[in-house]
Formats: sequence, structure tokens, C-alpha cells
Amino acid sequence: QNMLEELLIHKPDDPIQYMINHLKQNNDDAPRICVLGPPASGKTTVAMWLCKHLDAVRISRETLLFKEILALTKEAKAYKERKQEIPNALWANLIQERLSNVDCMKQGWILEGFPENQEQAWMLQSSGIIPRHVVVLYAADTVLIERNSGKRLDPFTEEVYHTTFGWPSDPLVQQRLVKPEDLSEQKMSNKLLEYHRNFPAVFQIYQKVLKSINADQPSMDVLSQVLTYVQTRHRSAAPFTPRILFCGPPGSGKSLQAALIAQKYGVVNICCGQLLKEAVADKTKLGELAKPYIDNGYPVPDNLVMKILAERLNALDCMTNGWVLYGFPRDIEQGEELQKSHIIPN
Repeated sequence: QNMLEELLIHKPDDPIQYMINHLKQNNDDAPRICVLGPPASGKTTVAMWLCKHLDAVRISRETLLFKEILALTKEAKAYKERKQEIPNALWANLIQERLSNVDCMKQGWILEGFPENQEQAWMLQSSGIIPRHVVVLYAADTVLIERNSGKRLDPFTEEVYHTTFGWPSDPLVQQRLVKPEDLSEQKMSNKLLEYHRNFPAVFQIYQKVLKSINADQPSMDVLSQVLTYVQTRHRSAAPFTPRILFCGPPGSGKSLQAALIAQKYGVVNICCGQLLKEAVADKTKLGELAKPYIDNGYPVPDNLVMKILAERLNALDCMTNGWVLYGFPRDIEQGEELQKSHIIPN
């Protein structure tokens, strides 16, 4: 699905080579996360913690300007030095350049505080930068204004720290921290006003992959909710055929659960023991081979069970509607037999 998205966005001249390169470079399971929210909501704390936990690359405006040596860094810094706003298009190009590096492709990325408005979100999309999860932190404006007073800035790296929520462990960094210039309540109120004006359009674009999380609670609670969300997989619209396997000791309720699931989702319910009895009763070739074992109370050999099972699971109704199986495998050898026959539950 990811590869198809990329093909549609980039429309390469040589699609086959593009797909080969995609498979070589991209790790489709790598995180692609945006952490958004108003000023002082804790975006940096959450992004840094996620990077540590998921071994992903954190990307923020500060890291792009002060920690990276990219082709466009110089141009962006020139705007900063002239105290001019860096254009949205330049930010989008900087991010695209950084995300095309091997570490981001292999390990995944956490993009912090971007996009802030609809134009930035559209620019990311048109560059093929599509997050899988968007986390939005929120809290009451009064809480955010109060929190803002604890912000501290590292003038060397432009990294933001907080006296309560994110104090650096390095004593040298601690010594050089300063209060940001824009700490006044009035400036903070203006920033919040702008955020509330711009955010609904961003929400509209990412609503299918977005989760809002209350930032006004203990930080460990916030982090655990964020982690739970970013580790979920979104439902795909692609056709899906369930292949369900129930394991458990006798009396644990396998047959009842299988029957309920088969009834609810219209999948084929298969009990291995019942299947063997039906094969014998129907006098099929394989049933005839299994009959002496069943009549004498001996276990039917695994290879024979496997043939009967494979024949049933490859029937049209199972292939179309999916299946739920219980009573097999009962041990590692049977499990391996199942895999060798390419019967893989999903």
C-alpha cells in the first residue's frame, strides 16, 4: 500500500526500477510520526522520548537549522539572521531533503511542530511526505501560558528545555540556558491565537491518522498514551481474508469462540477432528487412508492430517471468505508442517 501511494505521488518514468529501489531502501514498518500542538504543550519532550523508545530520527526546526548540514541550511539560516520568516516552501524542501537520508528511511522519523498550517501540510503531501500517525497535544490556554514561563533555550543549538518537564542532564548545557525573548504573556497569547486559527485546517487534512491527547496530565501518562497510539496499525481499505487459528488447552473455549467468530464474520469454521471424521464418512481417498487409525483409536499421522487440512483450506469458500481453525496444530512439529504447506494464519 505504501509503495502504491509513493508511485501515485511521484509518477516515476521507470516504475519497475522505482519499486525495486523502494524495496531496497524503505522500511515500511519504520515510524513516520508528526507531533503537533500549541506552544508549551510538550511536543519536544514527547518527540525526544519517542525517538529514544522507537530508535527513530527526530526532526524539528531547530535540528534542521543547527544540527544538520543540508544543501538548503545556509539559505534558511540567512533568513533567520535577517530576522525574516523562513518561507513555507523552503521548510518543506529542507524536510524533504532530510527525510531522504538513509537513516530516516531505515529507522523512521518523528517530525516535531510541523506542519503548523494548511499550506505547510499541503506542501508536505505534494512532496510525498505522508505521516502514518499524527499526535496532537492539547491543554487549556491558561495551563499553556503558565507552563511557558518555565521554558529555557540553549543559544548554541536553539533546543528548548523546561524547568519542570525537560531539564538537560549535561551541566554545561544547564549553565548556558537562557530565557527565550518571547516569554511575555502577551506574545504567548498571540501565538495561541494564531495556533487556534490555523489548526482546524491541519486537523481536516490528517483526521484519519490523527489522535488528540490531553497534555495536562502526568508526563508518563501522556507518553504511554502516545506510544500506544503510534504502535497501532490503521485499518486498510484493501480486501482482507481472515485466517484465524485458535490454540489453547482442552476446555478453554476454542470451539465456542470459533463458532461465534464464524457466525459473526461469515468465515468458514473448521475443527480438525471433525474434518477427519467427515473425510472418513465421505469415503474420500484420504478419508479411506485415515479410517484404520480412527477406528482403532490411534492418532492419524501428521502428513495425512496435513493433506486433508490443506485440501479443505484451499477450497473456494475458505479462499474467498477466510477461515477459523482449531484442534491443529497441537505441537511444534505440526506447526512447522502447517508453515511448510504455506498455510499461514494472519
